[in-house]
Amino acid sequence: MITLRNVTLRRGTKVLLDGASVTLNPGEKVGLVGRNGAGKSTLFALFNGSLHEDGGDFSMPPTWRMGQVAQNMPETDQPATAFVLDGDTRLTEAQAALTAAEAAHDGEAMGHAHALLHDAGAHDAKARAQTLILGLGFKLNELDNPVNSFSGGWRMRLQLARALMCPSDLLLLDEPTNHLDLDALVWLEGWLKRYEGTLIVISHDREFLDAITRVTLHIDNAQLTRYGGNYTAFEELRSQQIVLQQQAFSKQQDKIAHLQKFIDRFKAKATKAKQAQSRVKALERMEKLAPVLTSADFQFEFREPLSLPNPMLAIRNAAFGYRAEPVPARPNAALPTAPL
Repeated sequence: MITLRNVTLRRGTKVLLDGASVTLNPGEKVGLVGRNGAGKSTLFALFNGSLHEDGGDFSMPPTWRMGQVAQNMPETDQPATAFVLDGDTRLTEAQAALTAAEAAHDGEAMGHAHALLHDAGAHDAKARAQTLILGLGFKLNELDNPVNSFSGGWRMRLQLARALMCPSDLLLLDEPTNHLDLDALVWLEGWLKRYEGTLIVISHDREFLDAITRVTLHIDNAQLTRYGGNYTAFEELRSQQIVLQQQAFSKQQDKIAHLQKFIDRFKAKATKAKQAQSRVKALERMEKLAPVLTSADFQFEFREPLSLPNPMLAIRNAAFGYRAEPVPARPNAALPTAPL
């Protein structure tokens, strides 16, 4: 399982996680959500080992294999099928071992390499790779086209297929639905539902998250909160928590105001001074609840223009018209008009 205990995570001077704790179990399909800039991609960097925690403890099984879509645009003349096949690291390692054994004329090593190839599914690896490519919307006659012959969006689909080709215990997907049409999106949903490892996905497509995930991990105010259920269930639970929090805060504020009013009124009276002092101590011991703070996903403003033309719009000798009578629509046909 993946465990974070009181983890602090920074990017530069910005604290993205501050004493955050959560546990993710093997085989769970998790949607990672939070406003832009909250730290979702940084948390992925912690998971894949490119970033380390600044405090606390982070652990995951050291034997887990990880799959992740490379964010760089591939620049290669390698055929599409071969490019995706190279995503299967276990297969490429076995093939490299066989090549080295054959060069050394080491019969025992060759036998071991053939066993590794068999375990890696070398006999149907090409078919599996092409199934991924076709599922993501490519055509049969494009399977062996050079990667560089495709546009940027299609090359990113090949990066996705390459990540899916990699045998993994943990699959990290950051906005995987970008560049996908509806057919490819439906195919990807089906593939991910059958995926047996642990899946953590970042996506702004709520329908995709609802179809795939069964756990939602929310990053907010440098904390991680785990919710059972998909994105819609998370929204419902989150809204209920906000309502309860606001109600509890309002109730406490009323109580504080009532105690303070009693203190202000009777603290100077000898007969009530003891009671007033007890209320002062009650206020001091009270654990203050925080108000509900909602953060906007974006901010914008209308700036004042540097200069305004005067007049802004001038029309001279203009004629405006409208359709005089219904006319059957014809391609590239001008509509008759009547003057106003």
